[in-house]
Amino acid sequence: MSEQPFNLGRRSWIAGAIAFLLASCRPIKVLNAVIPTDGMQITRDIAFGPHARQRLDIYQPRQPSTSTLPVVVFFYGGSWDSGAKQDYLFVAEALTSQGLIVVIADYRLYPELKFPQLMQDPALVVGWVKQHIADYQGAPTRLFLMGHSAGAHLAMMLSLNAEYLSAVGLETSAIRGSIGLAGPYDFLPLTSDRLRAIFAPPEQEWMSQPIRFVSGQQPPLLLMTGLKDRDVWPRNAINLAQAVQAKGGDVILKTYPDYDHADLVAKLARPFRRHSPLLADIMTWMHHHGA
Repeated sequence: MSEQPFNLGRRSWIAGAIAFLLASCRPIKVLNAVIPTDGMQITRDIAFGPHARQRLDIYQPRQPSTSTLPVVVFFYGGSWDSGAKQDYLFVAEALTSQGLIVVIADYRLYPELKFPQLMQDPALVVGWVKQHIADYQGAPTRLFLMGHSAGAHLAMMLSLNAEYLSAVGLETSAIRGSIGLAGPYDFLPLTSDRLRAIFAPPEQEWMSQPIRFVSGQQPPLLLMTGLKDRDVWPRNAINLAQAVQAKGGDVILKTYPDYDHADLVAKLARPFRRHSPLLADIMTWMHHHGA
C-alpha cells in the first residue's frame, strides 16, 4: 500500500493536490474535479418518493453489455445530518469501471428525521432498485449494498435488522452482500449531545447498533477499516466481524494500517487507485459472492 515518494508526472501532481485538499478538511467532493464521466451513462434525479431529497442517480457503464449487470447501492456518509449524492461521482466512476451499475441516492437527514425513521429512505431506495433496476440493465438478483461512515451504518442496519426491508416488502436475502467502509457498528455509549439527539431516547439507543442484530443469517459482509481512523474507531468493524463469526455468519474483515477515515472512500478515486488495493479487494469479494 506504499506510494511512490515523489513524481513530477501530471497524475502524481493531481493526486498530491487532492491529498492536500483532503488533509486541509476540504469537502471530499474535490475528488470529482479530475474524474472522467465519458465512461458512464448517468440518469439523474429519479424520484423514489415525494420529498425533495427522495431522489436517486443511476450510473451505468457506457460500454455495451449483452447481459444484465450487478448493482451496487451506495450510501454516503455525513454523520446522518449532511451529504449530497452528486459529491460521490468518483465512487460511481470507480465501480462502473468494473462493469457494475451504481445507484446513489439522497435521503432525508437529521433533524428532519431521527433514528429509526432515518432508515425509511434507505429501505425505500432498495425497494425501488429491486423493482426498477432491470429497466437499466441491472440484475435485481445481484444487488449489493455499500456505504461509507454513516452510510455504512445504514447499509449494515438494512442487512442485519430485517424489519427495515420488511417495511418495503423485502427480506434481507434480497441483498447478495453488503460492504462497510469505515462504518460505526458498535458505538455505545454515545459521546455527544448531537448523537444522543439523533438516537434518542436513551432506552432505545441499543436499537441503533448493528452489532445487536447479528444472527448469523445475514447476507455476507465485507468490513473495511483504516487503523489510523480516529473518527470511527476500527473496533467498530473488528467487533462486528467477531460477532458475525461467533454466530457462524459470512464475514471478511479487511484492515489497512496506513488509512484514515477519509481514505476508506477517497482511495476509490482514479488518482489514488493505482497505489491502493481498496477497489481490487472490493471486486475480489464481490466476484466471490456472485457479482
